[in-house]
Amino acid sequence: MDEIADLYDTSVYTLLELNEVEDIEEVTEGFVLKLPDHIQNKKVPAEKEKKKETIEDYEVVKTLTVEASAFTAYCKGCSGKTASGIDLKKNPDIKLIAVDPKVIPLGTKVWVEGYGVAVAGDTGGSIKGNRIDVFVKTKKIALNWGRKN
Repeated sequence: MDEIADLYDTSVYTLLELNEVEDIEEVTEGFVLKLPDHIQNKKVPAEKEKKKETIEDYEVVKTLTVEASAFTAYCKGCSGKTASGIDLKKNPDIKLIAVDPKVIPLGTKVWVEGYGVAVAGDTGGSIKGNRIDVFVKTKKIALNWGRKN
């Protein structure tokens, strides 16, 4: 949602208020946002369009098969802070994975099929060996992700 607000030079607060949304977790993929009248027909400036990273943008150094589950910063007991110091609640659109740093060093950029390019920025108690956890915005998205290889 931060990206949308930035693209249209407005605030997340304005978008939430206009859409009568009290909790940002209600805004999930596929949610249709109303935009303020003064920007509804505004084109996004080309320099603000975000280029999506793809695996073709990188040199593949190593390929691993891992079991991938998903996590969110919004759960009971979750601080939202990663092992590398990133505040996920302040960066809800970040592509980040939790890893076993003995397998994937923290700070490594990783292509995850079905997720995209992410930074290895967290560790987890159950993330050992060839396991990763992908960060998603909500518990619902995490549950829908399930477990994948």
